[in-house]
Amino acid sequence: MSDYRLLIFDWDGTLVDSIGRIVESMRVAAGACDLAPLGDETIKGIIGLGLPEAIRTLYPDLHDVRLLDRFRRLYSEHYLTLEREPSPLYTGVAEALEGFRAAGYRLAVATGKTRQGLDRVLAGHGWQEYFDVSRCADETASKPDPRMLHEILAHCRVSPRQALMVGDSSFDLQMARHAGMGSVAVSYGAQSPEALRLHEPRLIIDDLGELCAWLGVRPAQVVAGG
Repeated sequence: MSDYRLLIFDWDGTLVDSIGRIVESMRVAAGACDLAPLGDETIKGIIGLGLPEAIRTLYPDLHDVRLLDRFRRLYSEHYLTLEREPSPLYTGVAEALEGFRAAGYRLAVATGKTRQGLDRVLAGHGWQEYFDVSRCADETASKPDPRMLHEILAHCRVSPRQALMVGDSSFDLQMARHAGMGSVAVSYGAQSPEALRLHEPRLIIDDLGELCAWLGVRPAQVVAGG
């Protein structure tokens, strides 16, 4: 564990509590496009993919380009409305990330969000310069393709053995395996611990404080509103 130098985090469902908003936005967009409603667990199963890949997975028979564009637009509009107040960080996230930084770890984000979407939420949390590097689905390949991890590793000049991917979906864990990298799964996001365990993460955690303990890092004190 002491060989790790870089910690790479998924965003939605790992650092921020946004799963409910994603599910609601998918439901609203599908309803406005007269598509069959899908259950919450089905929608949660695609969280982590880029938006085009997510829609294709949920509605594989949807080939009308105009309808696809409308679906993407309606989803984005509804989600942006909900995100006027940024989705909150999960409990303990700020303290854990500050602890990792203080311990000398480099931090990165690998997300299915668009670059515009990630930049907006980073700004909402005052984290524009917080992470060493980030990669988004619309500027590289969507998960579980390992391309975004390869790009992060190259930027940080870190080998796969020195990096750890932390995420809440099977796509995160598959991506890490494809990149030759270890992974840690969080139990509180989009997918169940049972589903995540099938992809053999090094650890399944209930909060980032457990990752701190595993790595021998003390969470930092974070001033409220700071």
